[in-house]
Amino acid sequence: MKRRAFLTSSLAAPLLVEAPTFPDDRAKKAVFVASGNNRVNETFGAGQPNLLKLSGKDTNGDLCIFETTVTGKGGPPLHVHHAVDEWFHILEGEFAFRIGEETFRLKAGDCILGPRGVPHTLAHVSEGVGKLTIVFQPAGQMEDFFIGSGKRQRRPTAEESQAHFRAHGMEIVGPPLPVE
Repeated sequence: MKRRAFLTSSLAAPLLVEAPTFPDDRAKKAVFVASGNNRVNETFGAGQPNLLKLSGKDTNGDLCIFETTVTGKGGPPLHVHHAVDEWFHILEGEFAFRIGEETFRLKAGDCILGPRGVPHTLAHVSEGVGKLTIVFQPAGQMEDFFIGSGKRQRRPTAEESQAHFRAHGMEIVGPPLPVE
């Protein structure tokens, strides 16, 4: 085959690939959630609004997306998702992150990935409101985790928190980040 014919056929090859097909239970139409609204009628999280913007039920479990508003400083304990990646996009405020052994400071417009199997945590560190989008891929049990957190009547003990994390595919492995 001449060089030109080979290059032409090589460049055209990707165009011959068939489009992927999706399982029947995946959403087949747009999923619209208005600003300030939840995708479903559930309360997600305790003490701060966690708005479910895209449910794992919409994506056949491929991902779920939350918009979280934080009014105080601080964040969750250092934890590991055993089978879920967690991606954060800062919309407002400033947040500190620890992912593995690295620390980061993010502001509006910044984003960061907490890969599955890697200990991570975050803390809202600025004055005022903090807001971020959090994507879990795959969705795992994150919706159920936040629903359970929202139903608490009191602050859980360390043992109760660890049990709640473990029941949803995670484990607490250290304290929250200190807030300056």
